[in-house]
Amino acid sequence: MLTVNEMMTPEPITLTSKHTIYDAKRLMESKRIRHIPIVSADNTLRGLVTQRDVLSAQSSSLEKAIGELDPMHAPLEYFTRKEICTVSSYGGLKEAALYMQRHKFGCLPVVDNNRLVGIITDTDFVAIAINLLEIQEETEPMEEEEEIVA
Repeated sequence: MLTVNEMMTPEPITLTSKHTIYDAKRLMESKRIRHIPIVSADNTLRGLVTQRDVLSAQSSSLEKAIGELDPMHAPLEYFTRKEICTVSSYGGLKEAALYMQRHKFGCLPVVDNNRLVGIITDTDFVAIAINLLEIQEETEPMEEEEEIVA
């Protein structure tokens, strides 16, 4: 059985709740990522900020929720999803994929002993699918073209 540990991104890029949504936006753009785990000083997972959260922070409706403060410079604690699902690094890879598909999650933070150790994303599963397709193409016999006889 393949485990999450074999395909996860170890030591993912993280921020703390003291960072701003602008920090998250810049980091997502520069690293080309869509999910940032929010951790405490001891690497305990505190939540998750997604690209969708960053986009919604640009909405004027959020300005009312946090007062006069520009939402892009508000601390991430206003935007962090705190109730998130996680997976253990020893969990089954297929089960993680099915769980993400069923619940339409883009990622699962990987947590062992209450500490963030990695992240697995839908992009990781696309990479797995591509590798499997390439292996299948290499192992299938080439179909011979039939000659047309007139």
